[in-house]
Amino acid sequence: MTADSMPSPDFELPATGGQSVSLAGLRGRNVVFYFYPKDNTPGCTNETMDFRDHHDAFQAAGCAVFGISRDSLKSHENFKAKLGLPFELISDTEELACNAFGVIKMKNMYGKQVRGIERSTFVIGADGRILREWRGVKVPSHAKEVLQFVQSL
Repeated sequence: MTADSMPSPDFELPATGGQSVSLAGLRGRNVVFYFYPKDNTPGCTNETMDFRDHHDAFQAAGCAVFGISRDSLKSHENFKAKLGLPFELISDTEELACNAFGVIKMKNMYGKQVRGIERSTFVIGADGRILREWRGVKVPSHAKEVLQFVQSL
C-alpha cells in the first residue's frame, strides 16, 4: 500500500535516552516509525526484536528507526534495556502521533471493545513525506519487508 507521498504530520514527543523527537528534527534522512500496542507483550516484543535485529541494515540504508506506543517513558526505558535496543522508543501517552497517523482503532479483546493502537508502520522520506505505510501489520517477517522497501529507495 502506498500513501502517494503525502506530507507526514509533524509532532514532538519525548523518547528514551532523554531525547525529544520531532519529524522536523529528522529531516534529511529516511525514518521508520512503527506503532505498536504495548511494551512487554508477546507480539510487540517479537516485532521490536525484529527491528532490533535488522537495525544495522537500516542504518546502512541511511534510515532511522523509532518505535511508538502509548506507554510511559519509564516503561519504554525498561523495555529498551530488557531488549538491548539500539534505537529510541517514543512515548505518546496523549496519543498525539497516534491520532495524527490514524492508528487508534476499536479492537476486540477478550470479547470487549477497547480503543487501542492498530499495529502500523510508516516510512517517512528525507523530505518529510510518507513514502509507504503498512496497517494491520502481522509481525512475522514485517521488519524484513520494511527493510527491503527502505533498501530499494
